[in-house]
Amino acid sequence: MSSVPASNRYDAVLIGGGVMSATLATMLAELEPDWKVLVLEKLDTVGAESSDMWNNAGTGHSALCELNYTPATPDGGVDIGKAVAINEQFQLSRQFWAHLVEEGVLPDPGNFINSVPHMSFVRGGDVEFLRARYEALSRHPLFAGMEWSEDRAAIGEWAPLLMAGRAAGERVAATRAQAGTDVDFGSLTKQMLAGAAKNGVELLTGHTVKDLRRRGSGWTVVGESTGASGGSFQVATPFVFVGSGGGALHLLQRSGIPEGQGFGGFPVSGQWLRCTNEEVVERHAAKVYGQAEVGAPPMSVPHLDTRFDHGRRALMFGPYAGFSPKFLKQGSLLDLPLSVRPHNLLPMLAVARDNVSLMTYLGKQIVQSTDQRLEALRVFYPDARSEDWELLTAGQRVQVIKKGPRGGVLQFGTELVHAGDGSVAALLGASPGASTAVEVMLRLLRQCFPAHQELWRERLTAMVPSYGTKLSEDTDLLTATLARTSDVLRLAA
Repeated sequence: MSSVPASNRYDAVLIGGGVMSATLATMLAELEPDWKVLVLEKLDTVGAESSDMWNNAGTGHSALCELNYTPATPDGGVDIGKAVAINEQFQLSRQFWAHLVEEGVLPDPGNFINSVPHMSFVRGGDVEFLRARYEALSRHPLFAGMEWSEDRAAIGEWAPLLMAGRAAGERVAATRAQAGTDVDFGSLTKQMLAGAAKNGVELLTGHTVKDLRRRGSGWTVVGESTGASGGSFQVATPFVFVGSGGGALHLLQRSGIPEGQGFGGFPVSGQWLRCTNEEVVERHAAKVYGQAEVGAPPMSVPHLDTRFDHGRRALMFGPYAGFSPKFLKQGSLLDLPLSVRPHNLLPMLAVARDNVSLMTYLGKQIVQSTDQRLEALRVFYPDARSEDWELLTAGQRVQVIKKGPRGGVLQFGTELVHAGDGSVAALLGASPGASTAVEVMLRLLRQCFPAHQELWRERLTAMVPSYGTKLSEDTDLLTATLARTSDVLRLAA
């Protein structure tokens, strides 16, 4: 749909048609059915930027396989704190999605989520690190059932492509978690927004927001329509959520709120190899993550992934990192320079000073050849042939730059920034991003609508039964929750 807004006054305006806005719109439609909620998307369809399945890894990020979530400690062990937190967050997402399936908002879970084992795979000197990681995680209730093996035959059964053609003397090890998932966040976004529209949320595509202006205790949202009617528009609202991916930084800056001072962004682009040989695709049924190269950003951890594209299996490898000044895949080359302001110049310069290895890594990635890309793939799949793969461009990821002890710090993750009065909030950053959308939006509701919490508690608990508790601290609730969500979403238990 693309037209001028039906009203110039809304209870909430959500900017960006990705999974974050879709999640918040769906929640608000259930929490406050009488509210007028507007979602504005600049493209002619929703979920087409970072939420699109070919623009992200689609991993249901639950720290089952991502080695960067469990850093090594000086004593030879690993720190599992971040892994536990991310897994807890993903369990909230599973519960919310299961609720939407039960309510008929998401009619067929197979259209957006499927069981795919999650594996970690290492070679040589990394084997002891993986063993320590396995021993630490497997004792935790959230990671029960994780398997470990150094046996080449067993690993070959789990993922045949990993071992086919591999040198006989190479030491390898792997872990496997059958509870892993593949998520098509683009499909999920479309379905949630379609359901929200049926419940009264107004969705307008082809509408680009240009400015946010204070209007008493609320805001005026100013933009342009690229639809058939064209022209500019203005809407008034007491609450704005800026969930437009990389585009959120510019609008946060336009809002002028003091809480947004000092924030900058560092965009990282990426590419994938997608397999075109169906026989190869059918031989692999797992998401296999390895160790990142020295200096590589966390979202560049290499992985060989089974994906589900509208029910059909697909196989991809990557990502290969790169650099573009664009903040969105369909953004502008001026996005980065136009984001530099006096208040964030020092943090951005400090990040440039302290991340020379990252800049060097990105430079090497940009100029790598087809043979070099294939060499990286062959670390996972030794028998890979170039004719079986095609190169795709992934989505843009804008990493958060903010003030830090040495002037500035580059943060790999998400950052929810909101005004002191809760009237506007913006989400910055990237991975694990989409997988934790439910936790992030629940946090937004607490921080921006504190006076509504008691009124909403019963409904929030209906959406997310473990709301307000930690599953890792209640094994009975954890067991019941995993069983219920696995059943409703038709996932491996």
